[in-house]
Amino acid sequence: MSPIGFLPRVIVMSTELSRRWRPRSLMQLVMLAFAVVMLPIAVLMFQAGEALSELSALANQSARQAVEETRRARMLSSLALQMERSARQYAVIEEPGLRDIYEAKSTQFGKLLAQHEALMGDDPDYRSLVSRYRSLENLPVMPTEAMAPFLDRFTTFGAKADAVRDQTNDLIDARINAIRERADTVRAQLWMQTAALVSASLMLMLFFTWLITRPIRQLERRIFTLGGSERGEPVGRIQGPAELVYLGERLDWLANRLNELEAQKREFLRHMSHELKTPLASIREGTALLSDRIAGDLNGRQDEILGLIDDNGQKLQTLIEQLLDYNLLQSAQRMSVSQFDFAAVVQEVLADHRLALDNKGMAVVSPHQPCQWQADRERTARIIDNLISNAIAYGDDSGRLIVRLAPCRDQVSLDVANSGEAIAQHDREHLFKPFYQGSARRKGPLKGSGIGLSVAADCARLQGGDLALVDDAELPVCFRLTLPWVEAPSSPHRRQHHEGAESITLERDDIHSTGFG
Repeated sequence: MSPIGFLPRVIVMSTELSRRWRPRSLMQLVMLAFAVVMLPIAVLMFQAGEALSELSALANQSARQAVEETRRARMLSSLALQMERSARQYAVIEEPGLRDIYEAKSTQFGKLLAQHEALMGDDPDYRSLVSRYRSLENLPVMPTEAMAPFLDRFTTFGAKADAVRDQTNDLIDARINAIRERADTVRAQLWMQTAALVSASLMLMLFFTWLITRPIRQLERRIFTLGGSERGEPVGRIQGPAELVYLGERLDWLANRLNELEAQKREFLRHMSHELKTPLASIREGTALLSDRIAGDLNGRQDEILGLIDDNGQKLQTLIEQLLDYNLLQSAQRMSVSQFDFAAVVQEVLADHRLALDNKGMAVVSPHQPCQWQADRERTARIIDNLISNAIAYGDDSGRLIVRLAPCRDQVSLDVANSGEAIAQHDREHLFKPFYQGSARRKGPLKGSGIGLSVAADCARLQGGDLALVDDAELPVCFRLTLPWVEAPSSPHRRQHHEGAESITLERDDIHSTGFG
């Protein structure tokens, strides 16, 4: 089986095993992993030790045999010469002592020759030497002139002894070569075993690393889920050591608790917003009656105070409506897609803010060329309204407000830029978080709620778009809204490409001519 197909099987088997058996602690899992990973290495060390012991014993035995066999072969060659010398001396002198020496050398030669049979039993030179030795084993008793044929046999006897010595050396060399080949074979086997067992150890390391890191990654994903905006998706039970399983259970409890608190927060915002709107409506109705002089005429000071009450009531109503929008957006995620004129929506929103723009004395540049687009008109208008409200609240008095519209084939881009204090770097990453208010000073008597940009960003994301703070060449603060062409459920055809779409801007004089300032 290939390693590619083997690894998934190991993972599946480990998953089944982890369901039936779970380590009681993380330490137990780590110690088990260490022991199992070390097992192939221990097997490798044992096999290497056995192979080295085998080679060492073979080398020692071969060395001893080589020394003994070499010495024996040399002794045979030397004894052959000594036997010939003793026989020739005896043939000349006929001294009995020389005969005894010959018999002793012959007996010693026969013993060594018999010991050498284990090494060269089937060798032709050895068999020939044995045959000649049998004919020279005993020194005959005969006159000197009759000894010549006997002595002539020593000529080939010594040559055969030398041949046996040379052949012994060749056999010893062959044995040494065999030992070397055996060592090479063992070394190759050790390399293969090393590769296989080290690979097994690495696979076991990866496997146990996966076993240890899998619940940690599950915990990490669960923590990210807790920190995200959606916490209602079910998460599978954590598989792993008991400590991590228990931690997962506590995270589940925390997720449920956060969901409860989120529901309570939305319920509180809904009730609070409605409860505040009721007395506020009465206050505004009362101020309207006083403004209409229903209760009698007012002097200048009273009329001024009434105007302040009405203005702040309007601002309070705006804040309450923002809370309602935020709460509604958190609970309702469905869109109402329709086709509308994007530039006309911008002009409608600017018209709603006409008095605030006049009070600030801001010069407005906005698009007027029609731009047909398909998206959620209500949420798009809410985004533009929040961006323009933000520009009015934080922009300079007598400053500039520029709205740029740039449609293309697949998306439309809307920039809302204003003069004023640039947004600090440490505030940028938190701008679109709910209820976050940066370090920039809001211009006006009423403090904001900090949810306007959050609502706008959520409306953009719901339509598959994006709202971001970008750098602008003209003004220090610029928010860019990017919206795609949203397909309506009943409209299967995509919008055709409009060539030559450009950003159209209009000066303040043009706005005044259409009733926006």
